[in-house]
Amino acid sequence: MRIRKPLKIELEYVQRMMAWMLLRDEDAGALSGLRTLQLGLGAGAITKFCHAVLRASTTVVEINPKVITACRHWFHLPANDDRLQVIEADAGRFVTQDDQVGAWDALCVDLYDHEAASPVLDDEAFYRACWRVLDDRGVMSVNLFGRDASFERSASRIAAAFGADRTAMLKPTRDGNTIVLAWKGFDLPAREALAARAETLQARYELPARKWVQLLSAFQPRPAARRASARSSA
Repeated sequence: MRIRKPLKIELEYVQRMMAWMLLRDEDAGALSGLRTLQLGLGAGAITKFCHAVLRASTTVVEINPKVITACRHWFHLPANDDRLQVIEADAGRFVTQDDQVGAWDALCVDLYDHEAASPVLDDEAFYRACWRVLDDRGVMSVNLFGRDASFERSASRIAAAFGADRTAMLKPTRDGNTIVLAWKGFDLPAREALAARAETLQARYELPARKWVQLLSAFQPRPAARRASARSSA
């Protein structure tokens, strides 16, 4: 975080976590009406952006109270208010609650422990629960390690939960983070429509949205990954 610009998203992979904005059909200035959910607080960059820049209703689920305290002390995370709720809870349990069904328009998932070896919640049941909490046109973004052997397995589980035709990915960042997008209730817009949307988003929010469109492609699981996913779900 830049101390003088605490609301600006600095890290490349965190910027790409906001690529879900490409797939929403609201006017770029009307995103304040969205209900956004983040699983994993991190340093609070997405949270602050959704709350203070998009001015969207923002809820975060974070299991570690020390992370919440650090964000409030060091990273300018504001106190809870009528549009912001930071909840100390288990994300896996949260998304299985009946009152969360269809409750969210956008979901960002970034769940790693201190070792950051692989996501701490990563089975097909979890991603099906993520599908369940999204509204009919909801979009999810997930941070995965694209150069890690676990990527194909994780992305295949997302595709199994949402449908292979409703799962896409951005190419890995220099550090290897690969953002997977998954969505409900609509087909992926044409490249021309995505490009037009990106122009508007980049001009309004100073995010590199044009690059997102260039990096976006459908996820095509390899045959071995399909078999591994089937075995793990059996």
